[in-house]
Amino acid sequence: MTGSGLVLLHTSAAHVPVFDALRDRHHPGAVLRHLVVPELLDRARVEGPEAVAPALLEVLAEAGRGPVLVTCSTIGATAEALAPTLGSPVLRVDRPMAAAAVRAGARIAVLATVESTFAPTVELLAEEAGERALSIRTHLVDGAWERFEAGDTAGYLVRVAAAADAVADADVIVLAQASMAGAADLVTTRIPLLSSPAPGLAAGLGQLGAS
Repeated sequence: MTGSGLVLLHTSAAHVPVFDALRDRHHPGAVLRHLVVPELLDRARVEGPEAVAPALLEVLAEAGRGPVLVTCSTIGATAEALAPTLGSPVLRVDRPMAAAAVRAGARIAVLATVESTFAPTVELLAEEAGERALSIRTHLVDGAWERFEAGDTAGYLVRVAAAADAVADADVIVLAQASMAGAADLVTTRIPLLSSPAPGLAAGLGQLGAS
């Protein structure tokens, strides 16, 4: 597959309108090319993210030579590690968010609706923190992912927002999956809440301009 624009690799079609809306709001005129491969996440949840590396490499190679933004947090690290083999930039959508989180404070609450997201997110936060000590607590939002899979986005986001509002003793709350970003409009907590789509897209488009 060839063509201009930033390629976005998703594991759910639900992400496409989210990133298109961000593009229209903040980056009018930017060209986004969406690839949706749900089976990558399905397999990663069962076998681990590293198990999808060969299939992921094939998908990314077919995307062309330009930068790719991977919007799935579970497979983001695996995808990022393939960049040298591909010879083109591969960005994980949650890296800019993680960098902002460790700047915000040492006590970080990580919320996810899929348990396989926790390990790569915690590892990313530690990587961004470097020598700085972090206190990271993870919170699985029970019952939310089933709603997402059923197409009940509103119910999904309500559960995520409720879980965020229940967090105490944290300097910042990280919404580990791109699908959770809409919950930011529903929360009442005063703890800063970070999500990945907006800063991730900005970083991806920045790479496109630099390439």
